[in-house]
Amino acid sequence: MTLSDHIAAGRRRLVSAGFAADAAALDADVLARHVLGWDKARLLADSRDPAPDGFASQFDRAIARRAQREPVALIVGVREFWGRDFAVTRATLVPRPETELIVEEALRLLPAGPVTIVDIGTGTGCLAVTLAAECSSARVIATDISHGALLVAAANARTHGVDGRVQFVETDLADAVAIRADLIVSNPPYVPDTSAPALPPDVLHYEPASALFAGRGGLEVIERLLSRGPDLLAPGGAFIIEFGYGQDESVRDAATREGWVVQRMIHDLQDIPRTVVLRR
Repeated sequence: MTLSDHIAAGRRRLVSAGFAADAAALDADVLARHVLGWDKARLLADSRDPAPDGFASQFDRAIARRAQREPVALIVGVREFWGRDFAVTRATLVPRPETELIVEEALRLLPAGPVTIVDIGTGTGCLAVTLAAECSSARVIATDISHGALLVAAANARTHGVDGRVQFVETDLADAVAIRADLIVSNPPYVPDTSAPALPPDVLHYEPASALFAGRGGLEVIERLLSRGPDLLAPGGAFIIEFGYGQDESVRDAATREGWVVQRMIHDLQDIPRTVVLRR
């Protein structure tokens, strides 16, 4: 069998497992390239060649894992974020494209010169590491309650050469942090507990519940952040928080009650409000 034959068989297996045809095609292609260690161009050029020794068994195992709804990022061990590959494990959320809105806004707001950034609930470290890499004068403090997540984040900082400027702190939100930051960023848990049955199995069964769920309305952690934030923010600083679908008005109301000024609500590519920029 050629590589193309194997990939087509993997695609059919995923479709039989309930995946949409376009999603199955994309996943089969990504998993094949992962097993081969090839890029898209080489796979396209050599797809009619016989499969290398050992490919079939490794590819079949990867397809079997995906058929059980294990996220592709966990199978291949990385997910791209802001043009960089970040290691992921079951101790972390898989970075999402919408979280790049925080990076985009942070880079727009950061002043020139040395700055201090706090990333609360860092997970893979995708925000902390990206901001450190994009802003060479930044000092970043990244927190997480999960020791396992911090190990992943620290490894990602080393991979991208910013470990000397990112400090990782194991704490609940920012309880152990006692500095004033020019910028605070957070992608906190915000899924309502009652929404668990509606989550895709890729998320519900493979990503950490502590990084997903935040009480019955999904705002428990965000409300704690809004209360804690003033103690951490330097004068003139900004606080950027991601939130869930349909939570924009509740977040706005909660922020106003805590004395924040809502400077901007940022919409994702589907025109859904997903990120808020706050100031005192």
